[in-house]
Amino acid sequence: QVQLVESGGGLVQAGGSLRLSCAASGRTFSSYAMGWFRQAAGKEREIVAAISGSGDITYYADSVKGRFTISRDNAKNTVYLQMNSLKPEDTAVYYCAIRNSRFLNRLRSEYDYWGQGTQVTVSS
Repeated sequence: QVQLVESGGGLVQAGGSLRLSCAASGRTFSSYAMGWFRQAAGKEREIVAAISGSGDITYYADSVKGRFTISRDNAKNTVYLQMNSLKPEDTAVYYCAIRNSRFLNRLRSEYDYWGQGTQVTVSS
Protein backbone atom coordinates (compact mmCIF):
# COMPACT_ATOMS: atom_id res chain seq x y z
CA GLN A 1 0.00 0.00 0.00
CA VAL A 2 1.31 3.43 -0.96
CA GLN A 3 1.79 5.91 1.86
CA LEU A 4 2.50 9.63 1.48
CA VAL A 5 3.51 11.87 4.37
CA GLU A 6 3.68 15.66 4.05
CA SER A 7 5.72 17.93 6.29
CA GLY A 8 7.02 21.49 6.44
CA GLY A 9 3.81 23.48 6.90
CA GLY A 10 3.44 26.23 9.45
CA LEU A 11 2.64 29.87 10.13
CA VAL A 12 4.53 32.56 8.21
CA GLN A 13 4.14 36.25 7.48
CA ALA A 14 3.25 37.53 4.02
CA GLY A 15 6.35 37.63 1.85
CA GLY A 16 7.98 34.73 3.66
CA SER A 17 8.93 31.27 2.43
CA LEU A 18 8.30 27.64 3.28
CA ARG A 19 9.43 24.35 1.79
CA LEU A 20 7.02 21.42 1.90
CA SER A 21 8.21 17.83 1.64
CA CYS A 22 6.33 14.66 0.75
CA ALA A 23 7.93 11.29 1.46
CA ALA A 24 6.55 8.25 -0.37
CA SER A 25 6.78 4.54 0.32
CA GLY A 26 5.45 1.35 -1.24
CA ARG A 27 5.98 2.14 -4.95
CA THR A 28 8.70 2.56 -7.56
CA PHE A 29 8.78 6.31 -7.04
CA SER A 30 10.60 7.39 -10.20
CA SER A 31 7.96 5.76 -12.44
CA TYR A 32 5.11 8.00 -11.27
CA ALA A 33 4.11 11.62 -11.56
CA MET A 34 3.47 13.61 -8.39
CA GLY A 35 1.24 16.58 -7.64
CA TRP A 36 0.69 19.19 -4.97
CA PHE A 37 -2.86 20.34 -4.29
CA ARG A 38 -4.35 22.71 -1.73
CA GLN A 39 -7.74 23.20 -0.14
CA ALA A 40 -8.76 26.40 1.61
CA ALA A 41 -11.63 26.52 4.09
CA GLY A 42 -14.96 26.32 2.29
CA LYS A 43 -13.38 25.73 -1.13
CA GLU A 44 -12.65 22.73 -3.34
CA ARG A 45 -9.23 21.17 -3.64
CA GLU A 46 -7.19 22.72 -6.46
CA ILE A 47 -3.98 21.92 -8.31
CA VAL A 48 -0.88 23.84 -7.27
CA ALA A 49 1.91 22.08 -9.18
CA ALA A 50 2.79 18.71 -10.71
CA ILE A 51 5.92 16.97 -11.89
CA SER A 52 6.57 14.01 -14.20
CA GLY A 53 8.21 10.82 -13.00
CA SER A 54 11.65 11.77 -14.24
CA GLY A 55 11.29 15.40 -13.16
CA ASP A 56 11.78 16.83 -16.66
CA ILE A 57 8.26 18.29 -17.04
CA THR A 58 6.42 20.51 -14.57
CA TYR A 59 3.07 22.27 -14.35
CA TYR A 60 2.03 25.26 -12.21
CA ALA A 61 -1.29 26.88 -11.52
CA ASP A 62 -1.41 30.48 -12.74
CA SER A 63 -1.83 31.72 -9.18
CA VAL A 64 1.60 30.39 -8.11
CA LYS A 65 3.73 30.75 -11.26
CA GLY A 66 6.97 32.53 -10.51
CA ARG A 67 6.60 32.01 -6.76
CA PHE A 68 6.46 28.23 -6.22
CA THR A 69 8.83 25.52 -7.47
CA ILE A 70 8.16 21.78 -7.50
CA SER A 71 11.07 19.35 -7.53
CA ARG A 72 11.82 15.73 -6.69
CA ASP A 73 14.64 13.58 -5.43
CA ASN A 74 13.92 10.07 -6.65
CA ALA A 75 16.81 8.59 -4.69
CA LYS A 76 15.04 9.75 -1.51
CA ASN A 77 11.47 9.03 -2.72
CA THR A 78 10.61 12.64 -1.92
CA VAL A 79 8.90 15.52 -3.73
CA TYR A 80 9.24 19.15 -2.61
CA LEU A 81 7.31 22.37 -3.00
CA GLN A 82 9.36 25.52 -2.44
CA MET A 83 6.99 28.42 -1.73
CA ASN A 84 8.33 31.98 -1.90
CA SER A 85 6.66 35.39 -1.64
CA LEU A 86 3.74 33.85 0.22
CA LYS A 87 0.41 35.67 0.29
CA PRO A 88 -2.55 35.35 2.69
CA GLU A 89 -4.54 33.75 -0.14
CA ASP A 90 -2.05 30.86 -0.12
CA THR A 91 -3.46 29.79 3.25
CA ALA A 92 -4.75 26.22 2.90
CA VAL A 93 -4.12 22.60 3.70
CA TYR A 94 -1.56 21.32 1.19
CA TYR A 95 -1.71 17.72 -0.03
CA CYS A 96 0.68 15.64 -2.09
CA ALA A 97 -0.58 12.94 -4.42
CA ILE A 98 0.82 10.25 -6.70
CA ARG A 99 -0.47 9.26 -10.14
CA ASN A 100 -0.15 5.78 -11.66
CA SER A 101 1.60 7.19 -14.73
CA ARG A 102 4.89 8.88 -15.48
CA PHE A 103 2.92 11.67 -17.19
CA LEU A 104 1.69 14.54 -15.06
CA ASN A 105 -1.94 15.66 -14.98
CA ARG A 106 -3.64 18.76 -13.58
CA LEU A 107 -6.92 17.04 -12.62
CA ARG A 108 -7.27 15.77 -9.06
CA SER A 109 -9.36 12.82 -10.25
CA GLU A 110 -6.32 11.44 -12.07
CA TYR A 111 -4.33 10.91 -8.86
CA ASP A 112 -4.53 7.61 -7.03
CA TYR A 113 -3.08 8.11 -3.54
CA TRP A 114 -3.08 11.09 -1.20
CA GLY A 115 -1.28 12.21 1.91
CA GLN A 116 -2.97 13.56 5.03
CA GLY A 117 -2.11 17.18 4.31
CA THR A 118 -0.09 19.87 6.05
CA GLN A 119 -1.45 23.27 7.11
CA VAL A 120 0.05 26.46 5.67
CA THR A 121 -1.11 29.74 7.18
CA VAL A 122 0.10 33.11 5.88
CA SER A 123 -0.60 36.17 8.00
CA SER A 124 -0.84 39.72 6.67
